[in-house]
Amino acid sequence: MTYHESIRIEATAERVWEILMDVERWPTWTASMSEVRRLDREPFGVGSRVRVKQPRLPATQWVVTEREPGRSFAWTSRSGGVTTLADHRIGVDEGVTVELILRQSGLLTPLIGLVAGKLTRRYLRMEAEGLKERAERDA
Repeated sequence: MTYHESIRIEATAERVWEILMDVERWPTWTASMSEVRRLDREPFGVGSRVRVKQPRLPATQWVVTEREPGRSFAWTSRSGGVTTLADHRIGVDEGVTVELILRQSGLLTPLIGLVAGKLTRRYLRMEAEGLKERAERDA
């Protein structure tokens, strides 16, 4: 199951990247996150672990699996028979576009999609709109 959200942002790619990398501050610009806490002290990169608490969902631990500085990062979580990969991409082509892609796999994925699919789509939209507002406010 795949969810996708894309948004154009009137700010520099560098500014958007800076905001995305400050993961512990995400709850200040998106109501889809109530708490984000780094679980290690090393610079944010492949292998970094982050605990994310979202309203109406159990806390989840994410592990960064990919990172292309200034362009993208992906992290993965595993919970309740479902593996989730969340990809955050910054594209630059006559402006900045951010893509948020969430892929879920595993035996229970159809059930999770049925129960939480609408909420997942709403949270992705909230994250995209919050990022846009935050980046453009300081642009």
